[in-house]
Amino acid sequence: RHSLCAAVQQQQQPFDSSLEKPQFPGASAEFVDRLEFIQPNVISGIPVYRVMDRQGNIINPSEDPQLSKETVLNFYQKMTLLNTMDRILYESQRQGRISFYMTNYGEEGTHIGSAAALESNDLVFGQYREAGVLMYRGFPLDLFMAQCYANADDLGKGRQMPVHYGCKDLHFVTISSPLATQIPQAAGAAYALKRENMNRAVICYFGEGAASEGDAHAGFNFSATLECPLIFFCRNNGYAISTPTNEQYRGDGIAARGPGYGMLSIRVDGNDVFAVYNATKEARRRAVAENQPFLIEAMTYRIGHHSTSDDSSAYRSVDEVNYWDKQDHPISRLRHYMTARGWWSEDDERSWRNQSRKTVMEAFEKAERRLKPNPELLFTDVYQEMNPTLAKQRESLFRHIQQYKEHYPLDLYEK
Repeated sequence: RHSLCAAVQQQQQPFDSSLEKPQFPGASAEFVDRLEFIQPNVISGIPVYRVMDRQGNIINPSEDPQLSKETVLNFYQKMTLLNTMDRILYESQRQGRISFYMTNYGEEGTHIGSAAALESNDLVFGQYREAGVLMYRGFPLDLFMAQCYANADDLGKGRQMPVHYGCKDLHFVTISSPLATQIPQAAGAAYALKRENMNRAVICYFGEGAASEGDAHAGFNFSATLECPLIFFCRNNGYAISTPTNEQYRGDGIAARGPGYGMLSIRVDGNDVFAVYNATKEARRRAVAENQPFLIEAMTYRIGHHSTSDDSSAYRSVDEVNYWDKQDHPISRLRHYMTARGWWSEDDERSWRNQSRKTVMEAFEKAERRLKPNPELLFTDVYQEMNPTLAKQRESLFRHIQQYKEHYPLDLYEK
């Protein structure tokens, strides 16, 4: 009788629903009793971190990376050398000497700032506009030219279209044309490094257009759930070929997506090489120490055409391009910084421009004179031993070449 009374009293006690907590396994949150959809722009946009203003002045001295004169000069020389190489190879394509090219105009700060913040054995997955990262790591001009000319010195043996660089020794995975395929691959590579406890990180570059691909979702989610030491580096340059950002997404850019995947994120001024350096260095440190991915969105501007197959005047104004070229360029910003410290002068500029152009032209002329790879290389590096199908294809090709040899100048190829 006593236990029955106690049970009845317990049932009659008032239930306070305000103390009830959700127990769902899929989210951590509170209950609410009011119907309300979350607005996409409840807060103002994610702020853009910067260290220098457009005139190269340090805004907050505590954020100055305090890099040595030698290091800063190396930054500047790599950025301008990349710019010079771009101009010569772009004109080379226009003259019909190579089949294709993509310039890096306006985005040099994202390349050099991020590359300098990495360790030399960190693994790099690029998209196709990260030549400066490879240049900073020591990839020589001769090999850049050899790849674009697909000659016998090309590490890829002439099998890739121009600007699809790669270098195993410099831990730079060969570029692949399809957009965003590198993103889930980078997640897998970072997971492997984590399992091996290598104290290495992976950095994966992509544009804001590639972030619309399904592969981006897969890569983001895998890296977060598997807790991978990975830096996602988005170059938001305003245009995905001809598609502007206002047609590419409706949310607050790419950095805003990070929290949804459980990733720490930051938006930086991509035209400020020091801001890019600071953000990448800290992301790299924490990614390795804490085994978690980071998302960096570098805001910049693609001054050149998307590629030599594109005419950007069809979808943007000359005035718009001129603003970024003349008023807010990463190279001129860094030059202002150096000039203010007495590290660079007009004479230094003239001397370096002449020297860098001469160096690029020497590599260019050497690449043009070099023979093409041996046609036999078409059939190697897939199977350890040539299978019957491949042998049949090889026999068919060389029979065709022999029959129509006037159309196949084999003297231009290595024997």
